[in-house]
Amino acid sequence: MCGIAGIVYFNPDRKPSYNMLQKMTNTMTHRGPDQNGIQIHEQVGLAFNRLSILDLEQGAQPMPNEDSSIWLVFNGEIYNYQSLRMQLEDKGHIFRTHTDSEVILHLYEEYKEKCLEHLQGMFSFAIWNIETQELFAARDHFGVKPFYYYQDKDQFIFASEIKSILTVDDVIPMVNANSLMHYLTFQYVPHPETMFEGIRKLEPGYYIHINKSGKVTKQPYWAPAFEPENRPIETFIEELRHSLKKSVKDHMHSEVPLGCFLSGGIDSSSIASYVSMDRSLKTFSVGFAGEHNETVYAAETAAAIGSEHYEELISPEVFFADTLEAVWHMDEPIADPAAIPTFRLSKLAREQVTVVLSGEGADELFGGYGIYREPSSLRPISWVPDGLKSGLERLLRQTPGSFYGKNYLLRGLTPLEGRFVGNAKIFSEDEKKHLVLNQQDWLKPWVVSQELTRPIYEKFAHLDEVSQMQTIDLNFWLPNDILMVSDKMSMAHSLELRVPFLDKNVFEIARKIPHNYRLAQGTTKYVLRKAMEGIVPDHVLSRPKLGFPVPLRKWLHTEWGDQMLEQIKGSGSDEWFRMEEVKAMLNKHRNGQGDYSRKLWTIYIFSLWHATYIKPTQIA
Repeated sequence: MCGIAGIVYFNPDRKPSYNMLQKMTNTMTHRGPDQNGIQIHEQVGLAFNRLSILDLEQGAQPMPNEDSSIWLVFNGEIYNYQSLRMQLEDKGHIFRTHTDSEVILHLYEEYKEKCLEHLQGMFSFAIWNIETQELFAARDHFGVKPFYYYQDKDQFIFASEIKSILTVDDVIPMVNANSLMHYLTFQYVPHPETMFEGIRKLEPGYYIHINKSGKVTKQPYWAPAFEPENRPIETFIEELRHSLKKSVKDHMHSEVPLGCFLSGGIDSSSIASYVSMDRSLKTFSVGFAGEHNETVYAAETAAAIGSEHYEELISPEVFFADTLEAVWHMDEPIADPAAIPTFRLSKLAREQVTVVLSGEGADELFGGYGIYREPSSLRPISWVPDGLKSGLERLLRQTPGSFYGKNYLLRGLTPLEGRFVGNAKIFSEDEKKHLVLNQQDWLKPWVVSQELTRPIYEKFAHLDEVSQMQTIDLNFWLPNDILMVSDKMSMAHSLELRVPFLDKNVFEIARKIPHNYRLAQGTTKYVLRKAMEGIVPDHVLSRPKLGFPVPLRKWLHTEWGDQMLEQIKGSGSDEWFRMEEVKAMLNKHRNGQGDYSRKLWTIYIFSLWHATYIKPTQIA
């Protein structure tokens, strides 16, 4: 695992400086503390930070091919690199190292951009081709590894982290106002935008070409799609059991100590159970004292699989101190409270190992979120004709006050594409109008957040509603929240995090499972649970999903709520938010007029980010 960076100047008389590239790598040393490297060729510079995992002696980057006509910087792991190497050797390619990095170089020599069709793994990389004077860059299928870029008429700059791009003198950090509006809905900024004006993220499953004259072209090479097949459930169970076992084995390849995150739920327990069958294992979990303590379940699972288990309870003092540091590492605001315990969990694990396997992706692939059961729960009113639904919905919204069943009726009368934009929906469009200041002065034509998800709904209108919801989460929630948090919080501690569920072959099985097999007998991830019978401890199979249940709701009633409010006020974000609205939310929360914890957390994280990157202040 590493950090990559680089720059292409479109003026042939302009040459990148060594000092500038060194600054770009210095700001993300945490991604690769073992080695850094810089290569400059005329108007192009490549830079690299390395966390050594494979071929510890010979894996230096930027890496050239045999005649130094192409150069690579690569972040990630290619899990099928050994079989690819044998195929390439049969074609006459000669290797100098035992790294997966060199396999990418030779694949590119052989297939150019079609090399991506052969790769199985997590990656972002860039290749400079001296002969064609073109940069070729790509991001992995699901978006496990990040790739950010900035482009203007003079240059193209890229890096694994935004803070690296910000070290370049020409790049001025400014808030992207449209991104802020979408963030307030999603709790993250959907790709390809970021919270910084002018800085973008390459979408999962995309590659990009940049030539020396400044022409930039971007293309998708892969996209997730569900295509359910009508066949016996037993076939899916057996195929999944075999495929996941192989994926875990592939992900275990490492020349440094390896462990597993373990929550005690089905996802992480499946991964840890497979690993424990092959080797002695260290597992790690964190939790919160009281009813939010997940470590009890994790410890029970660890004892059952025989792992050496490490755990930590997080106090509010540690949680809020970690938050300040985590916001810097996240680069742009992601208001997922689970990011902070992931930061602490990664720190705990790094004290023992360099690589961890984790269970991210299982919920999106196999139907693990409770919200996916909503189409079934709304079926009693599905008989209402579509033409009547919209009129009844408008009438209900205009009806003052609240009554039992009103919210149920509103959701049932609203089309799926109008009510579901992903696993989190924080502020409605009307709520944003009341919260955000001076919209008419700085906002480009306001794009309602549902417009971002609409193309997915249109493309997959033929699918059942559960599959449509999972497709939305695969394209939005997973890469922009779950995987971004996993990458940034683990890399903050120089820890490589691997996700065996997000394997192309595992997904090939998951996408064919009918929705009534994913959600069956009153539970989620039914096929996964059946596949793991006899693999994971019995007590895990029926456990509901908890995630990291951060006790924010409770903390807001204490002095921590007052501290959050003061930090929001001192962050400079009063340029964007009406502070009286923020204060009113806290008062309503404390008066029992609603749960405003996620809304306040979303504002809080943006405010800390604003004070870190836009108007640096001393927030304590």
